[in-house]
Amino acid sequence: METSEVIRLRYEELLFFAACVCNCWGVCLCVCVCLEGRVCRRGGRAGMRLGSSLRWQLSRAMRLALRWCRPLRGGRGGESKPWIRGRCLDLWKYSRLLLKSLYFNTLNNSDTLLDCAFEPVYWIVDNVTRWFGVVFVTLVILLTTSVVVIVYLFVLPVILSTYPVYWIVWHLCCGHWLLIMVVFHYYKATTTSPGHPPKDKLNIPSVSICKKCIAPKPARTHHCSICNTCVLKMDHHCPWLNNCVGHFNHRYFFSFCLYMTLGCIYCSVSSKDLFLEAYSAIERYYQTPPPTEAYTETTAHKSVIFLWVLTSSVAVALGGLTLWHMILISRGETSVERHINNKEIRRLREQGKVFRNPYHHGNVNNWKILLGVEKGSHWFTRVLLPSSHLPTVDGIMWDYIFNRRDPMAI
Repeated sequence: METSEVIRLRYEELLFFAACVCNCWGVCLCVCVCLEGRVCRRGGRAGMRLGSSLRWQLSRAMRLALRWCRPLRGGRGGESKPWIRGRCLDLWKYSRLLLKSLYFNTLNNSDTLLDCAFEPVYWIVDNVTRWFGVVFVTLVILLTTSVVVIVYLFVLPVILSTYPVYWIVWHLCCGHWLLIMVVFHYYKATTTSPGHPPKDKLNIPSVSICKKCIAPKPARTHHCSICNTCVLKMDHHCPWLNNCVGHFNHRYFFSFCLYMTLGCIYCSVSSKDLFLEAYSAIERYYQTPPPTEAYTETTAHKSVIFLWVLTSSVAVALGGLTLWHMILISRGETSVERHINNKEIRRLREQGKVFRNPYHHGNVNNWKILLGVEKGSHWFTRVLLPSSHLPTVDGIMWDYIFNRRDPMAI
């Protein structure tokens, strides 16, 4: 007696096979209805004979198909059971081969199916982010301008009239320095290209081929689906900049986050007393009878409350983002590389190995590479003052710090 083989199927194959069977039954039903309609329109005895013949043939085909799908039962004396099972197994193998030739390959899995199912969602998100980037940039400009106007109209006059001279000088210098740094770095981050692999050169050093651009992809380069191009040392696509954060504007982006956080903390601390007074005045508005105050006073109170709430919220949210990027910079990683390295760490840990980041040159050296500091005076001229200097590396060739015995992912 022949031994029966065990059929192991993945649920993706069963899903596609069920869909194909349902489609076949639907096509047969449609053909039957169409033929019956044509026969009835002919009329007469010949038409009835033809319709009966067609219905008989279709019913016979359905009976044969149901006989194949019927649960297997042994024949007389148990002799036909292995033979029927072998025929069903051959038919099933042939059906699987037919389906695989149409849709299946060895790289398909559940992730591939989910990507295909969510591809329209990804397309919508990419296009919405691309078009709403202009809205986000406009929103940043309007909110920053409103904060500056409120400070000049309501906060600075109080400082000039009540504070000592040395505090006035400190506020004027610190406030305007932070304003200049924020405006400069935001402008440079939005208008500077993050850097792209050269398309006119074919001999550039690369580690892979981009599946979207069909072009060589250097190390630390990733494809941005929103910009639809590869970006050198891509960190992420920032909708608040309407631009990718890459090799040539990473320093501008981080400096903007840092100085914007410091500026929001400065405005929040400087307007704390005015906020408490304005909040107490707003509470008095709901008394009976309400106090009689001028329109300019109520406007000043509401403006100060708006200033304090906005700057405090942005300081907390943007401060957390800035701290996260400080950790990544200290490790010599980008946001994309952080996810890739985490997967590589888990994969090598299962093999009993240790992962080393080839782009980690030490905490201080990582900061020097990002900020472009080559000597001591650059900490003042290139970090504390506006500077448009380019990075020290071109974003295509990178220095690797590793040992050949150490496992790593490049």
